[in-house]
Formats: sequence, structure tokens, C-alpha cells
Amino acid sequence: MRPVAVLREAAASARSQPVASVLTILMVAGMILAVLLTTGRTVGAAREVISSIDDAGTRSIVIRADDSAGITSDVLDRIDTIEGIEWDGAFSAAIDATNTLVTDGTRVPVRYAYGDDLAQLGIAAVSPLPGQVGYGSSQALTELGLVDGVGSITVTNGLSYTIAGRIDTPDYLQDLEPLVLIPRPDATGTESVNLIVVIARSPALVASVADAVTSVLAATDSTKVAVETSETLAQIRQLVQGQLGTFSHGLVLAILALTSVLVAVLLYGLVTMRRKDFGRRRALGASRSFIVTLLLTQTALLALTGTIAGTTAGAAVIVFSGDPLPGADFIAAVAFLGVLTSLLAALVPAVIASRKEPIRELRVP
Repeated sequence: MRPVAVLREAAASARSQPVASVLTILMVAGMILAVLLTTGRTVGAAREVISSIDDAGTRSIVIRADDSAGITSDVLDRIDTIEGIEWDGAFSAAIDATNTLVTDGTRVPVRYAYGDDLAQLGIAAVSPLPGQVGYGSSQALTELGLVDGVGSITVTNGLSYTIAGRIDTPDYLQDLEPLVLIPRPDATGTESVNLIVVIARSPALVASVADAVTSVLAATDSTKVAVETSETLAQIRQLVQGQLGTFSHGLVLAILALTSVLVAVLLYGLVTMRRKDFGRRRALGASRSFIVTLLLTQTALLALTGTIAGTTAGAAVIVFSGDPLPGADFIAAVAFLGVLTSLLAALVPAVIASRKEPIRELRVP
């Protein structure tokens, strides 16, 4: 069987039965449309809810320590050996600073930052003046009078630092606002740190990562250390995702099952009406596999047409209604399932058609 010939024959067969073909297309399109307007909206809403619970926020572990706790910047070397960590950084206690040109201006807290990947905070990966430049949040720079993001600050110990840029404060550092950070790539490992932030790779790892990080702090006084995790928030996130996902999967399966039954009934009726045609084909030498392939190809063409129509209509309705789209991966999966369901539904009628005995069918009036 040549694929092009089978495809051409299937298309001609579909055109020769316009009513059945249109009904098949409408059923598949209706299935896709129903899934997108029900489960699709649910999935889109779920993704919006989950995204509103900041992903990094649900994975953060914040460790606060007093100077007397004895935790130093070399703690990051030990933390980096723990599996399941996406990012980590450490920060010193706050030191007041003012605009160098306005010595009696507003004082803003400044912290030294330690870590190998501070670029996540908006800090340049390579500094032209290591340990001599700082970065501030919009709020901090406004209070310092450096709204353009450039200038110089002087801390209370008399040292001055050049402001090299602006940073966007992540949710897990919002408590430190107004925030000015001075990266210390030249750290020796003996510098005292008062704040450690660790981001786990997934919400499920928060508890285990927090325990592992706590075990390697090497604090001289553990009573001066407080560990804050987002484990509760992570559990809520997983609960929301799980419940909405279970509901969505059940609804999709129900719609697919109903549509497959309807397609199977329609195709069985079509096979019954065309029994003479299949009998002639068998009498002229068509094999059973050819009959099955022909019917499946015809169904695939109709299902693909219905899928495209249903997907386009469903996406348009969701967009115009202002609801969040479920995502390209979900839409593609629904389209694939629509075609696959139609093919599975057509398999039994196709096998029945292939087993029609030529002599018996040609004798039927």
C-alpha cells in the first residue's frame, strides 16, 4: 500500500459521504472545545494561582543568626555540597550608609553579600572593582538620592563604595528593604554572616534541604540561630496543584470517553451502510489490512480537521473572555488525545468492515 494513494483514497471516501464526515468533524471539534472551555480554563486558573504563590517563595529557606552565633561565610562551601539546592547566598549584618555627597542625608542599611551566583539578584557576575562596588534596590536608591542608579555611598566605618547598578529585590529578601548589597568575591571565609538564603529545587525538598543545611552551619551557639522555611506554603501549593489536577484529569477522561463512544457508533453505522462497497473492494482483491488502514486514515483526516477547528475556536473563546490560557503544552496534548481517541474509536468498526465476506455482502439487496 502506497501511503499517498491510501491518503488520496481516504480523502475521496470522506468527500463521498459529506453528512457522516461533517458529523465526525463536529463531534471531534465539540470534544476539543468542551475540554478547553472546562478543563482548559481550570488548568489555566490553576497555573495562575500557582504562579501567584511565587515559585521561589515556596522553595526558600532563610536562616537568621546573631553575630555571637559564630557562622562565617565559608558555610556556603559546605552548603554547596548538599543535593537539591538551586541557589544559596549569605549576607552580613546591616551597616548604615549615606550618599557620599550628602553626609547628613537619609541612612540606608547596607549588607555585604557572599556567594558564587549573585547574578540571580541582578549583580554583575564579574566586577571591575571587586569588593568596591554596590548595588541597590529602587527604594534604597531613591532614599539615597541616587535615582539614576549611579553615585557613591559612605558607610559608618568610613569606607566608600561606588553604586554600579540597580537590583530587583526577590520576595525572599523583601524584609531587608531598602536593600543595598556589596558583593564580596574576595571573601576569605572568615567573615561573619547573619543571614543565609537557600532555594530548594522543588517545594517537596524544602524540609529535607532545611535539615541538611542546618546540620552544616557549624554555629558556636545554636540558640542564636533561627530557621524559617516555606514548607507550609509549599504544601499548600502542592495541595492546590494536586486537587485541581485530579479534577481536570477526570473531566478530560469523561469527555474523551463520551466522544469515543459517539465516534464509534457513527463509524459503525457508516460501515453498515457501506457494506456493499467494502464487499466489492474485498472481491476486487483488497486485503483486510487495506480496509482497516483506509478507514483509520479517513478517520484521522476528519479528526485532524475537527481538532484544528475545535482548538482554534476554544483558544479564541478563552482569550476573548479574558481567562488565562492553559498553555501550549496542554492544548497540544488535548489535540493529540483528540486524534488518538478518534482512531481508537474507529479501530473496532474498521476491523468489522475488514471481515465482511465479499460474496455474502454482495448478495445483500
